[in-house]
Amino acid sequence: MVTVADPPRLDTAPAGVRARLRAFLRRHRVFAAVLAAAFLLRMVTMLGYGPALWFNDSYEYVSGAVNPDRPSALRPNGYSFWLLALRPFHSFALVAFSQHLMGLGVGVLVYALLRCRFALPGWGAALATVPVLFDAYQIQLEHMIMSDTMFMLLVVGVITLVLWHRRMPWWLGAVVGLLLALTALTRSIGLPILALVAVYLLVKRTGWKPIAAMVTACALPVAGYMAWFSSAHGNFAMTNSDGAILYMRTALFADCNEMEVDPRKELELALLCISDPPDKRSFSGQKYLWWAQNGQRFHAFGVGTTFTPEMNATAGEFAKRAILSQPGDFLAIVVRDFFRAFRWDRPRFPDANTYRQYEFLPENKVLPAWSSPKGSTTDRDALIYDPDLPTAQIRGKPSVIGTDVHDPWAAFMQGYQRIVRLPGTVLGVLLLIGLAGVAVRWRTLGGPVLLPWLAAFGLILAPAATAEFDYRYLLPAVPLACLAAAISLRRGVRLRARTSGG
Repeated sequence: MVTVADPPRLDTAPAGVRARLRAFLRRHRVFAAVLAAAFLLRMVTMLGYGPALWFNDSYEYVSGAVNPDRPSALRPNGYSFWLLALRPFHSFALVAFSQHLMGLGVGVLVYALLRCRFALPGWGAALATVPVLFDAYQIQLEHMIMSDTMFMLLVVGVITLVLWHRRMPWWLGAVVGLLLALTALTRSIGLPILALVAVYLLVKRTGWKPIAAMVTACALPVAGYMAWFSSAHGNFAMTNSDGAILYMRTALFADCNEMEVDPRKELELALLCISDPPDKRSFSGQKYLWWAQNGQRFHAFGVGTTFTPEMNATAGEFAKRAILSQPGDFLAIVVRDFFRAFRWDRPRFPDANTYRQYEFLPENKVLPAWSSPKGSTTDRDALIYDPDLPTAQIRGKPSVIGTDVHDPWAAFMQGYQRIVRLPGTVLGVLLLIGLAGVAVRWRTLGGPVLLPWLAAFGLILAPAATAEFDYRYLLPAVPLACLAAAISLRRGVRLRARTSGG
């Protein structure tokens, strides 16, 4: 007897996929619920604040995407490249949505690393993602036209790749190097992370091939960018602002008498001397860099001379002289700003205007008409990028609305931000737990805790030492501090899970 097999059913494969998906969600049900709630919060933000939020730096990033033929003198163009990639869609809402996905992606990476590589129970790994996924200021920063969320995802991605693999092949080293290059081109502080990862791999005796591949893969794009920068600005560098930013760091204590600046022989340095005595100066160094006010000398060389190679070199030389002449004053201001990160409250710093830009506000945002490249203005650049931005007559002239507030969604996020945030003291506790994890693993030089802990510590210390404290500089350190603390506690967590039968 001949039998004929039943024809295959077309719904078999989808049913199998659905079954695997249901099993996957059951296995990770705690984190799935956490991630879904975090996604809903971000959708509420998008409904309440369309299409995006804005910071003072946002406009130059947009100008870099609208005029991609020339690198910025102030900061690397990596984030502008991302805006340029999304420019065909002409939507700042899409930019904000992509950054919310990046923020969720950071949480996924933290959970996956802790759950799959370090075998934490599902609830423990999910708990470590809560500071990233639910902090109101993290959500607000994701909704802003700024590079910080992209930078955070790249840094956490690098740390995840390095910690996931006990042995790193050369090709994976090259992938890590490319990610580090993107990190450095997004924010120049990414370059020191290359050194940190290289030292970590040396300590772990990874071998020279993956380290060489990593350094090469990072160096080539960075060198190419610097060559492009040189063709536009005349010097082989990534920015013309590092010396100027360091000048801002020293502006609160630099005393030209103690520095022994001779105005007859060092006129350019003398022109940067601040006339106000140190005890009469502002509490923030930003006044002495960005705004032409009494006692401010950075613009002494005239309009158009700021952030040039010559001015950057002069400001950098002034700052180095101040640090070497007054090391105690420099150390005191660095320590003060470093520990400012761990306060329970959130005082207004460096000024009320900057502080307000990190808040979910109840009013619309009118974009300023500052000058930008090629004779344009910042509001026109934004309108070129996204022609759907609303406009309105304000004080007799057309103005571009960059953020359109809609209630009740906006009111909900305003209330949420007043209640749900990560206090600096909690971040300090996470770092202390990670430090304890490094200490108990001293025989293995900190083990896997060392890399995320040093990265988190460095991301908090670097701005305090080279620029000035800013609340948004703390956020990229949060997922790394959570990783370090969770890895430090994993043995205790696993022991409790076993004894409770979980």
